[in-house]
Amino acid sequence: MLNHSNQNKSPFTHKVRVRVCGILKENGKILLIKHDGIGKDGYLWSPPGGGVEFGDSMEETLKKEFLEETNLKVSVDKYLFANEFIDSKHHAIEHFFQVTRESGNLQLGIDPELSPLKQIITEAKFFNAEELDCLDTNTIHSSFLRSKTRDKIDDQRGLITFSD
Repeated sequence: MLNHSNQNKSPFTHKVRVRVCGILKENGKILLIKHDGIGKDGYLWSPPGGGVEFGDSMEETLKKEFLEETNLKVSVDKYLFANEFIDSKHHAIEHFFQVTRESGNLQLGIDPELSPLKQIITEAKFFNAEELDCLDTNTIHSSFLRSKTRDKIDDQRGLITFSD
């Protein structure tokens, strides 16, 4: 049974969140965002994305999140897979889409759900296959751990479940 204590509760803990994530590949590299204060090692690299709010479609949300986090306008191409993540604080159902850059230059943005002094997004970077493989399993989004090679994350289909 999970502990549902309200101590150290953030807006992202102790509730089920529906999220969308975008896989942006360019020149054989995948765009990831570094989030501090998340994960076993204190940070986590994951694809851009965020929580779906009531009344917003997944596509609208993904476009908005990409712009907020990366300064990139993207088009949403195709649905790839769903990832369910459960640990003692988080329960997320994440829908992954392949996206294409329409315009903009990569620039680190913000998470508007957090105050300016408590931002957790600290870096945005394109990773090639070798760089992805060098990331420790504790520092990369769990969905990357299910593909044969991490750069082939967009080949996954169906539901992936990861419990910590």
